[in-house]
Amino acid sequence: MITIGEIEIHLISDGVVWMDRGGPFGLVPLALWRDYLPPDEQQRVPMILTCLLVRAAGQTIVVDTGLGSKLNTSHAARIWGLERPNGTLLDGLARLGVRPDDVDLVINTHLHADHCAGNTVYAGESRDEVRATFPRARYLVQRREYEDAMRPNERTRATYFALNYEPLVASGQMALLDGDAEIAPGVRGVVTPGHTPGHQCVLFESGGERALFVADLASYAIHFERLGWMTAYDVEPLVTLETKRRWQQWALETNGLLIFQHDTRIPAGRLVEDGRTRRVEPVEVALA
Repeated sequence: MITIGEIEIHLISDGVVWMDRGGPFGLVPLALWRDYLPPDEQQRVPMILTCLLVRAAGQTIVVDTGLGSKLNTSHAARIWGLERPNGTLLDGLARLGVRPDDVDLVINTHLHADHCAGNTVYAGESRDEVRATFPRARYLVQRREYEDAMRPNERTRATYFALNYEPLVASGQMALLDGDAEIAPGVRGVVTPGHTPGHQCVLFESGGERALFVADLASYAIHFERLGWMTAYDVEPLVTLETKRRWQQWALETNGLLIFQHDTRIPAGRLVEDGRTRRVEPVEVALA
């Protein structure tokens, strides 16, 4: 568990996927990153699907919901190498004594399937209808992200699936944010474009302490350290670069904790500067 002032943050894995190395590292040559994260024999690298359980100001908040239960597990295992040694997000919540109807708020950093497919579950055997996984919760996402997800193009449609969010907006359970917004005391959604134009990180501030859930602004700690390293999944890579520049400066000025969503080696750390080099110093955090 991480404590930021009066805020409790638990990291929960919804599983690990194994992605072709060209996805997470894009144009960066293998020789530059192989020692950081050696690919397997199929030239894949692991990406953990970290979600958050946050307790702040008496509210129970989930940040991102992972791949959820609607997927075909054999297909997911074959295509993504999906592994769930510790179960799903819901299993992790149960270990912490949290039931789905205990959750007050769900924040989606963006609407790619690995971040929001767990928003909904099938309502019956037919798979024709879905219902909210968290029946009492208010779901939140940036309006720009939702609009882009509802109008995908040839580049983006492979990871936007309306069953994960459109029914929640139609029912009024999902609210759309217009820019930076305080979601709960000490919990703020901050727009961080690049990976997608409507991507947001989650900023935690309490008792003079700060933390940033980096989400897909930087898949791994090494992406945060190196401004020019972006994934092949980033829709606007040069925007990602400038967004990272701003948040690097924030991290140095505030000593803010960085929580990484996909890094199997460094789940959290702090950015430090050593001469002309900036690197993330790991902070030990156990998954729930």
